[in-house]
Amino acid sequence: MGRPMAQNLARRGADLTVCATRAESLVAFEGTGARATTDVSDVAQCEIVFLCLPNGDVVREVVLGETSLSGPGSRVEAIVDTSTIAHARAVDIAGELEPRGIAFVDAPVTGMEARAVDGTLTAMCGGKRDAFERVKPLLAYMASTILYMGPPGSGQLTKLVNQLLFNINAAALAEILPMSVKMGLDPDRVAEVVNSGTGRSYASEFFLPRILDDRFGDGYSMAKAYKDMVSAAEIGSSRCIPMPVLGAAAATYQMALLRGHGESDKGGMIRVFEELLGVRYRHA
Repeated sequence: MGRPMAQNLARRGADLTVCATRAESLVAFEGTGARATTDVSDVAQCEIVFLCLPNGDVVREVVLGETSLSGPGSRVEAIVDTSTIAHARAVDIAGELEPRGIAFVDAPVTGMEARAVDGTLTAMCGGKRDAFERVKPLLAYMASTILYMGPPGSGQLTKLVNQLLFNINAAALAEILPMSVKMGLDPDRVAEVVNSGTGRSYASEFFLPRILDDRFGDGYSMAKAYKDMVSAAEIGSSRCIPMPVLGAAAATYQMALLRGHGESDKGGMIRVFEELLGVRYRHA
């Protein structure tokens, strides 16, 4: 996601420094006018920094570690984190950066890679309002829908809500569709009914054609995406918020991971119930 987002900044003529841990990830920026580096200290000389990183631990290390964006000599004034991390982690990072004079905007995005390429992502932003207004024109190069959700962490919390609903839909497909085959229904016709009827969702529209084609590598892997379920469990436990439907979906997610399907996208959850019922939901 980070590469096409940065490429959209470069296309709009931004004075851009691009950093990645692997030099091969920077090849795409040759000839764009962007400065490419593998050294975080180079990025610390920029006023506004956008992050797109794997998890909260990496974000914290890059932002607050020994050699970080907020260390001695840093010229950073605002950090915009488009990664998906825990709500509590975003709140903590914002609080630690504030005494250092650096604004932190958590701005996770949704829309998958195709919309990242098109610059039509949806960005949900948390942080101080003045910091959000400052970075919004740059976010507009990457996202067509940009929403201010409230104080630090609000963007991550909003993204979590969206992802949890997506996960519940994916788990429901995994449970119900193999049953339809077990009872003798045609998978293609069932898919046509679902995606033209009231059972339709983004999850069904995205995953059903891929499941029928036996393709399970087009979306974010379950192993990496499981952090959303962990974040939800932490919130439910700490705030005493019952979420029974989500708990059932989490169990399906966990079964898929335990069965070795972690590298599949969320459509791969269907394999759990296919194995249980001895069927396959694929093109006839």
